[in-house]
Amino acid sequence: MTSTLVSPETVRPLMTNRQVAALVLLLTSQFLMAADFSLLNVALPSIGVELGFTQGGLQWIATAFALCAAGFTLVFGRVGDYAGRRRVFIGGMAVLAVASAAGGFAQSPTPLLVARALQGLATAAITPVSMALLTTTFTEPRLRARALGLNSVMMSSGFVFGSIFGGSLTDLLSWRWAFFINIPVAVAAICLIRFVVPESVSDERRSFDTPGAVLITAGMFGIIYGVTDTAAAGFTALNSASLLGGCVLIGVFWAVEKRTTDALVPVRVLRIPDVAIGNATALFIFGGETALIYFTGIYVQDVLHYSPLASGLVLLGIGVGQILAGSFGPRVIEAVSPRTLLGLAVAGQGAFMLPMVWATEDPGWLAWVIAAQFVNGAFSMLALISFMMIATSAVSVDLQGMATGVATQSQQVGQTIGIPLVSSVFVASAGAAAAGSGGQLHGIHVALLVDALTLVGVGALVFLVFRLRGHAAPATVEE
Repeated sequence: MTSTLVSPETVRPLMTNRQVAALVLLLTSQFLMAADFSLLNVALPSIGVELGFTQGGLQWIATAFALCAAGFTLVFGRVGDYAGRRRVFIGGMAVLAVASAAGGFAQSPTPLLVARALQGLATAAITPVSMALLTTTFTEPRLRARALGLNSVMMSSGFVFGSIFGGSLTDLLSWRWAFFINIPVAVAAICLIRFVVPESVSDERRSFDTPGAVLITAGMFGIIYGVTDTAAAGFTALNSASLLGGCVLIGVFWAVEKRTTDALVPVRVLRIPDVAIGNATALFIFGGETALIYFTGIYVQDVLHYSPLASGLVLLGIGVGQILAGSFGPRVIEAVSPRTLLGLAVAGQGAFMLPMVWATEDPGWLAWVIAAQFVNGAFSMLALISFMMIATSAVSVDLQGMATGVATQSQQVGQTIGIPLVSSVFVASAGAAAAGSGGQLHGIHVALLVDALTLVGVGALVFLVFRLRGHAAPATVEE
């Protein structure tokens, strides 16, 4: 009789029951955070009318959230390393519940803007520590790839779902329910997380880098405000000073971190090629996809004159593509490695934006748009999974909060500046064309052509850089 020996490498590892429960809870929270980013966008006109926002003031509902979400992410990720990631998660969920209640009951612009800023702070706390809890719960490489793949699916589908469900809530109930819906989910997460997710904290107890935290937060505020306001109003003295000041503060932050023993972000980590390349690429992945979603809505509603609900249904093409790619993405990464896949996926993401460049006012184009965006969504998901694997695999467990904080900040900065930057191309090209939907369509064509070609170029560059550096995984950097 002969026996067959099975190599350990061929046995696919299984999750424990507790890991499954932790995964469900953490993925639900990530879905909520992603949906919250876009949930109110389609309800802005209704909010403006009911609460008396000016046209210029209405953009601050999104900007107040984005400034806090992107500005504080890195800080809270590092706080989680020191104070306990589960503890920061619970605090962030508590703030989210309170802020959502305040926003839902707001009767004037100021309380609503304060509530939106607090929601941004909650997102800045919850998102990086959720990611860190995932990466510390799933340390086996194949389980981690599977968990990060599902996480990317939830984040991406949450963003699309928020755009769709926000319109449905506004039409059927009220825009206030876009706030209220967060409360039961946040309360349930606070009650359950103690039972399914163990506390995770760095073994190294060090002092908190307050100067670094202040500098990076103020610098991100300056850059993000400068970019968003410049896209909306053109260059002014205020937004130009904000951009310049933000860049200077980031430069000072880098200089301070090089001389700080307990740095918020050790400069040696940012100098790791994989970390630097991965996070720089993430800006384009998220910024490009956010702009595509935004201009698809303009095309469906303003050019084809369909309803917001129809616009949301068209976007399901992206969502379904991302969900399917998230299910097989980890197996693709096992076969070709994330460093090989990242550039190819980003280039594919850009290539399947191009059909929008030839879209016309004929509704028959929607079938081509949906098909192309299905493939685009699949490539964007493969890029997301590859990016997260690269960004978190080069550092030790003690630095996971920092690593996921940097990765999450890259995501949120990309989402925040993607639309304003591509919109500036749209405004310039649409203004030079004929008035009406024809001008808008021309603007969409040019804006998405620039978006698509940028992603194809970035993807090709990333692929070539990693090919030249070889495919071997980098050594892990310790605390």
